[in-house]
Order: sequence, then C-alpha cells, then structure tokens
Amino acid sequence: MKDRTAEHRDRLEAHVFVCTNDRDGEYASCGAVGAEETVAAVKDWLRERDAFWTAVSVSETSCLGLCSEDGTAVSIQPRNTWYSDVTPETVPDLLESEFGPNAAAVRDEN
Repeated sequence: MKDRTAEHRDRLEAHVFVCTNDRDGEYASCGAVGAEETVAAVKDWLRERDAFWTAVSVSETSCLGLCSEDGTAVSIQPRNTWYSDVTPETVPDLLESEFGPNAAAVRDEN
C-alpha cells in the first residue's frame, strides 16, 4: 500500500461526485433521471476550461442520499457542498458558482 495523499492534495482543488445509482422500485434514483448525461455535462464543462483532471476530478458514485425525481445528486469535496435536482442544463450554473466562469480560480490555485 502506498499513501498518495500529499500528491493528490497538491494536484486537486476539488472532487466532484455525481450519483449514478439506479434502482428498481417505487423510490426515485439518480440513474433514472439523467445521471449519465449529468456526468457528461460536468466533464465537458471542466474540459472546456482545462480543469478536468488537472484541478478537479470527477467520479460517478452510488447513492448520495439526495434522490429526487427532478435530477441527480452531486457533492463537491472537500468543500462539503451537496446538491440535488441537478440536470445537464443546470450544470454550468452550479460549476460556475463553485469554480468561477472559466474555472480560473481552481487552476490558479494549483
């Protein structure tokens, strides 16, 4: 086992977790309301600003406990911010509020 904590802390400003959990039954799940498209929108927005995997990483995750019929759950760490009802259309506003319009704030910090 190799501890790579310091290496990642030096490189990454944030990690965006997008729930893609899909479950059968009567309860809402992110996977059933466009989670894959939301993940793609997050990655695209960051790539367009040259911040994807340089300052911000993105991971798909199972349930974040914020299931809704209106969109996907997203958490940004280590900022400890949590969002529900995220859709591909709302991703630009969410990421701009977190990282600035050009994600310059995250790139400049690294």
